[in-house]
Amino acid sequence: MAGGDGVAAKVPAGALQAGAGAAASRSRYLRQFELIERMRDYDPSLDEAMVNRAYVYATVKHGSQTRHSGDPYFAHPIQVAGILTEYKLDAATIVAGLLHDTIEDTDATRSEIEAMFGPQIADLVEGVTKLSQLEIQSEENKQAQNLQKFILAMSRDVRVLIIKLADRLHNMRTLGHLPAAAKRLRISMETLEIYAPLARRIGMEKLARELEALAFHEAFPEAEAAINARLEQLRIEKGANVAIIIQTVLEVFEFAGIDARVFGREKQAYSIWRKMQRKSVEFSDLADVYAFRVIVNNANDCYRALGLIHQTWRCVPDQLEDYISNPKPNGYRSIHTVVIGPGNVRVEIQIRTDAMDHIAENGVAAHWRYKNEAYGFDEEMAASAGLDAREATRALLEIAEHGGDAGEFLEHAKLEMYQDHVFAFTPKGALIPLPHGATPLDFAYAVHSDVGDRCTGAKINGVERPLRTALRNGDVVEIIIGDRVAPVPGFEALTKTGRAKSAQRKLERHARREEFGRLGRDLVAHALHRYGHELASTALHDAAERLGKATEEELFVAVGEGALKASAVAVAAFPGLAERVRKDENRKPMEREKAKLYVRGSELTPGVALHFAECCSPIPGDRIIGVQIPNKGVDIHTIDCDRLETLEADPDATWVDLAWTPTALNRTLATGRIIATVENKRGVLAELCGIIAENEGDILNLKLAKRTIDFFDMIFDIEVADARHLTNILAAMRASKAVKEVERVKG
Repeated sequence: MAGGDGVAAKVPAGALQAGAGAAASRSRYLRQFELIERMRDYDPSLDEAMVNRAYVYATVKHGSQTRHSGDPYFAHPIQVAGILTEYKLDAATIVAGLLHDTIEDTDATRSEIEAMFGPQIADLVEGVTKLSQLEIQSEENKQAQNLQKFILAMSRDVRVLIIKLADRLHNMRTLGHLPAAAKRLRISMETLEIYAPLARRIGMEKLARELEALAFHEAFPEAEAAINARLEQLRIEKGANVAIIIQTVLEVFEFAGIDARVFGREKQAYSIWRKMQRKSVEFSDLADVYAFRVIVNNANDCYRALGLIHQTWRCVPDQLEDYISNPKPNGYRSIHTVVIGPGNVRVEIQIRTDAMDHIAENGVAAHWRYKNEAYGFDEEMAASAGLDAREATRALLEIAEHGGDAGEFLEHAKLEMYQDHVFAFTPKGALIPLPHGATPLDFAYAVHSDVGDRCTGAKINGVERPLRTALRNGDVVEIIIGDRVAPVPGFEALTKTGRAKSAQRKLERHARREEFGRLGRDLVAHALHRYGHELASTALHDAAERLGKATEEELFVAVGEGALKASAVAVAAFPGLAERVRKDENRKPMEREKAKLYVRGSELTPGVALHFAECCSPIPGDRIIGVQIPNKGVDIHTIDCDRLETLEADPDATWVDLAWTPTALNRTLATGRIIATVENKRGVLAELCGIIAENEGDILNLKLAKRTIDFFDMIFDIEVADARHLTNILAAMRASKAVKEVERVKG
């Protein structure tokens, strides 16, 4: 159920009166006329008839369904609607709040709601219903999928998110009625990790704080009790300072002719706890447990007030943040400063106007008020509320659209939602807010995804600096752009934001897919050529379908990744090749369990077991020696194996001269492994595969190891006749200008 609170039963629509009577005996909730009065206070043009219809429709549809508290279920959507009126939201949102559970929990349908209330409200109700269904999935450890789809759904209309936040808030207020402690904990942690950060992301600070307080109380009661005890002690020791600061500020402002209101408060227990966790500090080390809010008439008075405060008390260096000049992405505007107040106590002071304060508390929700001049229009308030909800969540939307697995998405989204800001500028003066510790690569993606994708370097304040450089407030950053889109090597350590990390991982996935596609194409081309056919004249669409691939490109990628053999593609394209391919593949390579067929030695004890040592992987033609260990048989090593030095110190080891048999030298195939460092450019893979094929080697496996902008390492497992054959292939590869170095890998 969307409310997460369960119902006892569903009853016919005629049960409205019985349900209403039961409600009156158990709980107090908004009556119909009270809801209308609330809305009429801020919306004189209200369509009262529509709201009344929705109120009655919700109560009738939910009938006598009940919550764990015993209250009628319809009390929940009514209270959700009441929460939405506190933010002065439009009638469509309030009506959707009343109806938000009807599609999921009653026999109501979208078409019925659309017929009665219009398509806009039906869209909102359906959007919240889909989010609620995802919420149920999170009980099965699908929190990441929940959040990902949540963000994509709200991108169409942020009111869906606002309704869902109000729904979660009422459920948190009544969480104590849930009997299962594990479920209460899960809901609380989801609230702390997902819903409260999302509320803050769109500027709904007041709602976020209440969600955090309720969830913190349930999830970490011992931590909450400990912090509250310390706060109580601090009140006794420092409480008088609060009144002194407020009185002093008011007197200074009155003398200067500034009309102001001043409020003092302790910081929220959860906020204190999270800061302690994030910065690994003790309570006694926190400097700004007390915060004061100064409300003045206009922006000019904000700066005048700041000057007066700094003249009254000494300010703390590097603790001044001007969010009026540089607003946060969610529209937040205020001036923050920290001063040394009475009693040598550090206190934080926030200075803002009424309009700024309203936006700071209500965020995107305030935007809807100023879309309708009938609500009462104020020019400064409207300017402050000119928030773009999609812009406020653009980074999250980009992460959701970059793909990748759900766990990766959740990691990136949390990086975006939990961040303090540093402000940097483009050369043209555009302001770019970023989290502390952000780098030029984060900056590039904040400017535009295409800039990030092509970023190769950066100039900071006119000087070229490494991409790992942490940006500081006021830095002017110029991004150096390359010709091609490519992931930046080591981007994990060069990025702080989830947006940049997810975009780079998407580029990396795309680059690897392209590499495997090119490699697979080359392997298929050589396999076809081996059997007398050419790729250019071969239609592979039908072959791809036979092998379960939708396109030829998918076919090549599968071959490049090693999930499919190139010979299997040749057979799928030309079924008549099946017998030839089968015979080729039945040519037995040198088998470890039959080592006696390939190795001989005059000193070997009859019946002793022989094993090819994995540390050096001997192949026919290598100079070899045996080391016999009692009860373990003889291990066969190459004469230059690093392991031999250790074995010399073993007094129980017996050394045995060995040689290859004619069978090994003339009638077997062995697997040699090589690693090549080659230039990172188009066509290199084709060239290497061509060299190996021309020298009669067959590639059994291939793996991309390390990759940089200029070079990448590739590991080849190649079927060869003997060591000389492998040496010839190595020599041919070294002759290529694209190969920086290549060597055999033993072990």
